[in-house]
Parts: sequence; structure tokens; C-alpha cells
Amino acid sequence: MRSFSVTEKTLLQDFLFQVLKDLKKTKIKQILKFGSVHVNGREVTWYQHPLKPGDKVEILGKERASVERSKTELGLKIVYEDSDLLVVEKPAGLLTMGTEREKEATLYFMLNEYERSKTKDESGRVYIVHRLDRETSGIILVAKSDAAHRGLSEQFSERSLQKEYLAIVAGAPGLMSGSIRKAIGRNPSHRHKMAVVESELGGKDAHTDWEIVERFGLVATLIRCFIHTGRTHQIRVHLKSLGHIVLGDAVYGWKPDTRLPEQPGRVMLHAEHLVFRHPVTGKTIDLRAPLPADMQQQMKQLRKLAQTADKARRLKENPVKPRKKPAPPAYHRHESRT
Repeated sequence: MRSFSVTEKTLLQDFLFQVLKDLKKTKIKQILKFGSVHVNGREVTWYQHPLKPGDKVEILGKERASVERSKTELGLKIVYEDSDLLVVEKPAGLLTMGTEREKEATLYFMLNEYERSKTKDESGRVYIVHRLDRETSGIILVAKSDAAHRGLSEQFSERSLQKEYLAIVAGAPGLMSGSIRKAIGRNPSHRHKMAVVESELGGKDAHTDWEIVERFGLVATLIRCFIHTGRTHQIRVHLKSLGHIVLGDAVYGWKPDTRLPEQPGRVMLHAEHLVFRHPVTGKTIDLRAPLPADMQQQMKQLRKLAQTADKARRLKENPVKPRKKPAPPAYHRHESRT
């Protein structure tokens, strides 16, 4: 670890350029991007972070205790790994990639750190080929080589991968399965949302097949979705268009259900199954990620509600008739003997 004291007001990137003259600027930006710089004990990745006299800047190099701790706390689980691929279970609440507004820990950042810690090579990196929404949990695939990146990108472009999701939705669909082919685009009234939009108005082709896995009375339903395209919020928008919003999806209109003792803490959507062709060996890879604890807990309480409702319905349809008390035996009069 290298430590420096700031003597005048400046920006973090300019300060690093000054004190690390032995390194190329691209290398310094890489060190900053991947969280190896701490200011006054806190990790900083924003290159325009302002510094003032007296600030302490530490460059951790290969000491990445905070990153390792974050990985442990977030519970990343590796499902499959070889020299070309890495498949993990993304927990809900973790961004796949960083944004301009949020530069905290992301899946991309953490997987890059994991790869570098194994290879001991600062130039090592992973390639994100698809994303999951922040609140969506489940299986996600990344490439570790250029060849794998190209091969996987082709499969996504050709739509030859098999991607299945599990969603708990409000209400009970009338059919057991169906297919949704509705174009999706930006919601014209709310730009941070997506919506079913006609192709003539900018909507892009989107195709989702679905089937019921388990019914929870009229309260909710567990649905398996097979997506053939990869539009932003595709499953959430398509299921809403059927009239069945994903539990916990406040962005698309879900509201707390007073019948639920425990309300969902996030969107009840999970990327459960992924089948693809290995981009280098050609072997078929078939992987699954079990439902996380929060979705299992929701299903447990939904089953209980459904059982209670079903019992009440059966009692209403076939009420139990009260048992009549047996009539007392007839009074016997004894004649006296003479």
C-alpha cells in the first residue's frame, strides 16, 4: 500500500497523475476505476472527487480487503467456471454494471476483482454479455476471453440461447400458458419506464412465452417465462399487459396487498435457467439457480393464504349441517302390580 498527503486543493485524478508519474495514465485510471484508491479511509472511484489539504490518499494495489468483504456480504455464488466463462448467481439489489450516478460496488466490478485476484494480472478482465435488473436475482453469464465474448454475443444476437425466469404475479391468469408478442419501447410519459409501444412509434419486437407453475388461489401465481428477445424490463412489461403485475414491482403499478402478512421487499423475479452453447468447445451448458430465500418465503405464505381461502370456499359451498341432539327415549309408565 502507498500513502500520500494532499497539500492543496485538486481533483483526485490530477493528484494521482502527479504522485504516480512512474505509471501510465491509462493504468492510473484503471486503478481508480476498480476501487484500489481510498481517500480518508473510504473507497473512491470518481475521478473528479475533490481533494483538500490534509486529505490522506491510499493506493491499495493488490490489497482488496474491502472488495473481498463486499463479495462475502453480497453472497456471490459461482455456478460454473472455466478458462473462458464465468457464471454466477446475482443477488437482488446488486447492479450488473455501474452508472454515471452510481459508482458503488457492481457485479462487473466484483467479477473483475475476482478474476484479477486469481490470475495476479492487472490486465485481466471479464466481459458482460447480458444484464439483469438491479432487483432481479438469478443466473448471469460473463465471458473471460475475447473468443468467448464474440461467441456469446453471436448467440444472443441469434437468440439461440434458452433463458427462463420465474415470477410471482398478482392475481390468477385464466389460461395455463400463452405467448406475448408485443413491441416494447420507452414510456412516452415516464422516460425511466418501458411500455408496450407500437412499432410505428418506436417499439422494438419483443416475444415472451409463459406457463403457470403454481397457483395460490386468486391472490397470486408463480409463472415461468421463456424470453426470446432481451428488451429492457421485458417480462415485467409483458406480464403487466396481461393484467398481472409482478409482486413488489412498484415501478409498474404494484401496491402492497393487505392480505400478505409479509410484503415483498423487491421485484419477485428470478433468472432461474440458462442453456447455451459453449462459445469455444461447442458443448451444451445447462445451468440452474434455485429460488432465493425471499421468494421461497413469499411462496410459503401464499400457499398458506390459498389453503385458508380454499377451506373457506369449500365450507361456503358445502356448509356443515349442525348435528341434531338425539331425542330422549319415550317415557315408560310402569303399572303397579296388585
